[in-house]
Amino acid sequence: MDDLPPGRLVSRRHTLTLLAASTAAVAVVSPGPTAAAATGQDRTAEGYRIGIGRSDITGEPAEAAMMGYARLNQVTSGISMRQWARAFVIADANGSRVLFVNTDLGMIMQGVHQEVLRRLAARFPDRRYSDANVLLTATHTHAGPGGFSHYALYNLTILGYRPETFEAIVSGIVAAIEQADASLAPGTIKIASGELATASVNRARVAFDRNPAAERAVFPDAIDPRMTVLRLERAGRPVGAISWFATHGTSMTPTNTLISSDNKGYAEQTWESPTLAPSPGFVAAFAQTNAGDMSPNIRDGGYHGPTDDEFENTRIIGTRQLDVARALFDRATETLSGPVDCRQRYVDFSNITVSPDFTGDGQTHRTFPAAMGQAFTAGAPDGPGPDIVRPGDTTLNPLLLVAGTVVAPASSELRAGQAPKPVFLATGTQQPFPWSPQILPLQILRIGRLVLAAVPVEVTIVAGLRLRRSVATALGTSPDDVLVTGYSNAYSGYLVTPEEYDAQYYEGASTNFGRWTLPAYQQELSRLATEMARGVPSSGTLVPPDLSGHQIVTTPGILFDDIPLGLRFGDIAEQPGPTVARGRSTYATFWTGHPNNNLHHNTTYLEIQLLVNGGWTTVADDDAFETVYRWKRVGIAYSQAKITWNVPLTAVPGTYRIVHHGDWKSGWTGGISPLTGISRNFTVT
Repeated sequence: MDDLPPGRLVSRRHTLTLLAASTAAVAVVSPGPTAAAATGQDRTAEGYRIGIGRSDITGEPAEAAMMGYARLNQVTSGISMRQWARAFVIADANGSRVLFVNTDLGMIMQGVHQEVLRRLAARFPDRRYSDANVLLTATHTHAGPGGFSHYALYNLTILGYRPETFEAIVSGIVAAIEQADASLAPGTIKIASGELATASVNRARVAFDRNPAAERAVFPDAIDPRMTVLRLERAGRPVGAISWFATHGTSMTPTNTLISSDNKGYAEQTWESPTLAPSPGFVAAFAQTNAGDMSPNIRDGGYHGPTDDEFENTRIIGTRQLDVARALFDRATETLSGPVDCRQRYVDFSNITVSPDFTGDGQTHRTFPAAMGQAFTAGAPDGPGPDIVRPGDTTLNPLLLVAGTVVAPASSELRAGQAPKPVFLATGTQQPFPWSPQILPLQILRIGRLVLAAVPVEVTIVAGLRLRRSVATALGTSPDDVLVTGYSNAYSGYLVTPEEYDAQYYEGASTNFGRWTLPAYQQELSRLATEMARGVPSSGTLVPPDLSGHQIVTTPGILFDDIPLGLRFGDIAEQPGPTVARGRSTYATFWTGHPNNNLHHNTTYLEIQLLVNGGWTTVADDDAFETVYRWKRVGIAYSQAKITWNVPLTAVPGTYRIVHHGDWKSGWTGGISPLTGISRNFTVT
C-alpha cells in the first residue's frame, strides 16, 4: 500500500470540527429503566472504589502475519496506531470487585486469558483477581499481528505461533491491571444510553431477514444503534469512560499492512489526547457488544466504507462513535448504585443437551464438536475470501470437501449434526488437540443495575437480543440493563440464531457447534444468572486445557542487521524537504535495524519535534494518527524506516525535525544496541 496521499487532513483536533457538520443526526435518549433486580444477597453499596490503567500491547510491527482477514500476504510492515490495554477496577463498599480490560486486539485468545490469570495469581497472592471477576475483551481490530493463539485454527494463516507478540500482549495487559489496582480510590459511576445510526450496517441482511418479524422489529434498520457509556469520576473529576457499541473493526482493509487499532482505537486515542481529555491521565475504552453482523463499511451492505480511503474511514467511523460517547458522557446524570457481583463457569460446548425451554421448537437438541462450514472460506463483505463458494450455498463443494477431508476430516455423524452446514473443517475432533477451543468461559459481571454477559464469540444482533432476554429473565431485570460483551476471555468464532444458521452465510458457517449453539449459550448463561440471582456460588469444576507447551514456532527470528559500506545505523537515506505546508505531508527515511529487535513498548519508534525556545519538544509519536512508521527490508539484512508526517492544519508554524529510534542486532555477538537518527530541520508554513 502506498503512503498516505499529501493533503489528507488528519489532525485529531481539526477532524472533530470538520466531521461535526457531516455526521448524521444523533439521538441522545434517557438511560434505560433502573431495575431493582435483587441478587439474592442483602447488601448495599454506598459508593465504589475505581482504578484505571493503560499500557501498550503492540506486537511485532514487521514480518508478522496479521490477525483477522486470514490473508497470507497481509504481513506487518509498520505502525499507523499502536494497540493498548485499558483496565478498569471497580469495587463496592463490601470489598467485592470486578476488573474490565478492553484491548485493541482482534480477539482475546484463550491462552492469553490463561496466562494473564496465572500472572495475576502470582502478582496478587490474595487472589483478588480470578477467572470469576476478570473480564478481558477486545475491540476486534483486523490490523494487528497474529500468532497469539494456542489453537491451530487461528495460527494457520499466521504460519505458526509468535511468542514475542503473545508476550507483548500478556505483559501489557498485566501492566495495565497493575496500574488500575494501584490507583484504586473512592469514586462514582454514572451511566447513560443513546443511539448512533451512522456507524454500522448489517453485512448479512439475508440471514437477518430469516428471523421472526417480532425480533426484526426491534432493529428496524437491521442494526443495533444502542450505545451505553459509563462516566467514572473520583473526587468529582472524570478519570475514565467506557463506551459499548456494536460495529466491526474493519475500517482498515485486507490490503493494509500497518498495525492499527482501527475505528475504536481512533476514538480512544482522540478522547485521551490533551485537546479533548477532561483531565490528565483520562482513560477511554470503546468496547464491543454484539457486533457479529455489524460492519463499519456502510456503503454497499458492508463492502465499502464511507469513502475510498481506509484511513479516512477509520477516522470517520471512530469520530462518529466518539461524538455520541462524549455527548452521553456529558449528559450522564444517573449514578449507578448497588453491589458489585460476578459469576463464571467453563462449559464444554461440544456436547450440550439443550432443553426445550431454549430450543424454541418444544424439543430437546444437542450441540456437536466444533466445525467450520464451507461458507467460512467465502468470508464476509468487509473481508471476502477466495471465490470458491457463495454465501448461502449449502450444496457441498467437491473441492472443499476434498481439502477439508485431507486437512481435518469430519465423520458422518458430525456432518449430520452440523446440518445444514456443509462441513469444511472439523476443528473440534482433531488429535492430539482440537484446532479450536471447546471448553469455553461464560461470565456475568454486575455493577449495580448494569449487567455484562461476557461470551467468547462474535454475536449477531438478534442472537444478542435473545441472550440479553435470557439473562434478564433469570436475574429478574430488564434486557435493557444487560450488555452482551463479545470477544471476551477466549475466541470460538461466531454465534447466530438457528434461523440465521440455516442461511449459511459466513457468520453461520463460523458458528462452531451446530444449529443449536445459541440456545446452548442461552441455557448456560441463564444457569449462571440464576446462581447470581440466588446468591449462590457458580457450580462446575471443568477447566480448559493448557496448550502453552505445545506450540509450533516457524519463524527463525532476527539473525543480524547490517548496513551498506560507509554508513552507520541511523544515517539518513532520504531527507525531508526544506518546507512543508500545513495540510500536506513530509517524510524522512533512515537506515535502521529490524524493528522486532525491540518493540518499544510505551515508547516510540519516532518523534516529530518542534523547536521551542532553543529546545526540542515532541508533538507527535508513532501512536499518533497523523504519523506513519513504515519499515522495509533492503536486500538480505539491510533495513529502512520511512517516517511520514501528515502535517495537521492546526500545527504551529515553525522549525521541525523527524527523529527515529531503532535497534540493531550484531551478527557477531547477538547483542542488540539502540540507534537514533535525526533528520535535517525543516519549516512548517
